[in-house]
Amino acid sequence: MIVPMKKITLLVQEKDNLSALRMLRSLGIVHVRHIQAPRGKDIVSLQEDITFIGEAIEILFKYEIKDLACMEMAQEPLDWKYTAKHIIDLHKRMDQLQEYSKSIIHNISEWEPWGDFNPDAFKDLAEKNIYIRLYKIPAPELSRIPAEAVVKTVSAEKGMIYCAIISREKIDIPFKELILPKMGLAAMKARLAQDNAAMENIRKDIHKFICIRQRLQYIKGELEKEMEFQEALRGMGQEKSIVYLEGFIPVDTVEIVSAAARKEQWGIAIDTPADEEEVPVLIRNPRWVSLINPVFKLLEIIPGYRELDVSAVFFIFFSVFFGILIGDAGYGLAYFALTMFAQKKLGAKIKDKHLFPLLYVLSSCAIIWGLLTGAFFGQEWFVKIGLRPLVPILNDTKFMQAFCFFLGALHLTIAHSWRVALKWPSLTALADVGWICVLWSSYFFAKMLILADTLPVFVPWILCSGIMLVVLFTNPQRNMFKSVGEGLGAVALSLMNNFTDVVSYVRLFAVGMAGMAIAETCNSMSASLGKGGGPAALVGVMILIVGHGLNIVLGPMSVLVHGVRLNVLEFSGHASVTWSGSAYKPLKQ
Repeated sequence: MIVPMKKITLLVQEKDNLSALRMLRSLGIVHVRHIQAPRGKDIVSLQEDITFIGEAIEILFKYEIKDLACMEMAQEPLDWKYTAKHIIDLHKRMDQLQEYSKSIIHNISEWEPWGDFNPDAFKDLAEKNIYIRLYKIPAPELSRIPAEAVVKTVSAEKGMIYCAIISREKIDIPFKELILPKMGLAAMKARLAQDNAAMENIRKDIHKFICIRQRLQYIKGELEKEMEFQEALRGMGQEKSIVYLEGFIPVDTVEIVSAAARKEQWGIAIDTPADEEEVPVLIRNPRWVSLINPVFKLLEIIPGYRELDVSAVFFIFFSVFFGILIGDAGYGLAYFALTMFAQKKLGAKIKDKHLFPLLYVLSSCAIIWGLLTGAFFGQEWFVKIGLRPLVPILNDTKFMQAFCFFLGALHLTIAHSWRVALKWPSLTALADVGWICVLWSSYFFAKMLILADTLPVFVPWILCSGIMLVVLFTNPQRNMFKSVGEGLGAVALSLMNNFTDVVSYVRLFAVGMAGMAIAETCNSMSASLGKGGGPAALVGVMILIVGHGLNIVLGPMSVLVHGVRLNVLEFSGHASVTWSGSAYKPLKQ
């Protein structure tokens, strides 16, 4: 649920502003709203430091920790500015060497057919009127070279002659002369070896600093906290010798702030936020509902303060959608095993403790759906070992499409039912009852139009009743004509959208079937090749690995595209959730 907030205004004497802010920071419950834009040299300097150390940390994350030989360094005193500058300078030098090495490698490949030579020797000979120029000439064109020139063939490749043309004068040659490089082939290779050795030394130097990466991250965090503090300080309002601060606190912490104000002798006002104010959002949910938090963090979405917290419904339906979209017990087991492996390797480093339980739940949903449909890396294998689907009808195409329409109508009905509960006893709640009637009418019309089912006789009556409720109660006013006009506008804009929203849930069936088709195709191709034995069987195994591996990789992507969309767009649109909120971020240590 979204925790109700209170707005506070805190007044202190100018001489006490620092101590007051430190006290608020120690409480860690006040989300500060700036009265004025924070400005000052301290803020600029801190921002530069944060950017500077962040660049160094980003560089260190590009390198893997290979051993723990430098752990002693992690305990030594640290001048972070000098260290960060050294890391950045090393990385810049590495970039320069890598770019220069690429050009040397290109030159070596270009001049390899010529063998080794000294470009300075060409200049010395030219001063003595001996001109040596290099050309790449098609073999049939050699006869076009003037007779007074001496042609020395160096090498030949694909019909091209690499040759040196020697003369006492600069005579015209009807071909493009090659521009000599600055160094010969041996010198290029020696320089490349030197650069590679230099880059390896730089890698070793940077590798030593990986052991203090966590310390640098800690320092960056401290700088960001100081930045937050300075912005709160500079963002305070002032009237003569009184400075004041505005912010928001959870309703259950009012007494804590009030007690601190009494103790420190602050002036304080605590009010309910006005309707037009942008209030930060703090969500507290039961542990099982909080499992969906990693998805919200990934998408960077949060409902507005005055909107619904749809976390529970989102979690339940997202899990169901995951099971249908993956649709295979084998893939579910693969995700479960990958999650176990990732937790063992990275569990201590992942701060969000909801991530791995969420992945276990989603993997289990895929396993359960696979058992219901009899899918295990493709249905053909599952049947061959003598097992049968627990619910065979889920493999019927027509039934599954109808089930998806039902799931859509149910999902969107929950959204409008929630709005009815919030609006009641206002008459506007009846408009949402009307939309529920329209949704279930859309369900039956979708079955008729797409699945050729017979339309029940009561559906037109439900549809007409729903439309009448929407027309009359979207915005009931004393002026009946104005009320009806707004209702008709709502129907005109949203009636067809309700039908298409219900139908859009068929994507669950379509994407799930596509994955199953890939799995079954791989299985059949592999089986046919395996009968031949030898190399053909090996190719069959490769097809299995690639095909099922592709499904395992693309499966979560399809969930992010389709499973998330149905929750964030279709459901949230009907629940009037715009995801326009900003997170509650209190000033704290």
